[in-house]
Amino acid sequence: MTVSGTAAAKAAVKAPPGPKPSEARAPAFAESVFKGNVPKEYTLQRCYTPADVAKHSSSHDCWVSYFGNVYDLTPLLAEYDGPLAQPIIDAGGTDITHWFDENTRQPRTHVDPLTGLEEIYCPWGRYIHVPPQGPESNWASNFVTPWWDDRRYFIGSFAKRTRKVTMLNLLTKQKDTLEVPVEETIEEIRARYLQLNAHAESYTWKRLGVILDMRKTLEENGVKDETEEFEKLGIDPDDHIPVIHLYFNDDLTEELCDSDWERLRPVLDVRIDVWAT
Repeated sequence: MTVSGTAAAKAAVKAPPGPKPSEARAPAFAESVFKGNVPKEYTLQRCYTPADVAKHSSSHDCWVSYFGNVYDLTPLLAEYDGPLAQPIIDAGGTDITHWFDENTRQPRTHVDPLTGLEEIYCPWGRYIHVPPQGPESNWASNFVTPWWDDRRYFIGSFAKRTRKVTMLNLLTKQKDTLEVPVEETIEEIRARYLQLNAHAESYTWKRLGVILDMRKTLEENGVKDETEEFEKLGIDPDDHIPVIHLYFNDDLTEELCDSDWERLRPVLDVRIDVWAT
């Protein structure tokens, strides 16, 4: 078969479906891995932004994204030492979709000009599970599934697009701006905000005086993403980031029993009389 014929055959191959969101799992490490090399556990998210992935770019904490999904390859690197791990470490925190053929979702290949044989294309260096050009005594072929097909490393979806939103705490007057996936619900955004305000669940979230539906996205709540429109007009979108107002819920007031109200009623009545005058 000619090179062009091989390319045509690959194009005809239908790419296998990617993992479903329900398949996301926390990373699992082999028993042989030294416990000191196991990073801190984290809560899985449905979607991750490029900034989320970029934070994990070391040999002991390595995430990558490809074909719209995010994978934690830290357990893989914990089991492999040597030069084959380095290209993956170097790519940590980035999107590596360009490593793969979009039709087959397998590593891209090319014809070696010296041997005339087809092999996996690795301009950044041969990496784990890629076979050598020729026989090698130390080539370990005892793996069942190559890492790029292994769904054990799948931890969630890569954001289709991101947008910015500002949270204004009306109790403390503190403002925080987050970049979030457009797919995330207000509840999921609140989970992100918990890192900045541990009491975020004690607030009612409103936009222009209207209580937001925590089960819906910003767009579904009527908070339109106008980033593209502003850019077309030459306006900096960062000057027009939508603001969500956070109203603190007085949990103590809600928990007062009847006896408490009877005790407080005289005080409240006096205050009402003062206000009335």
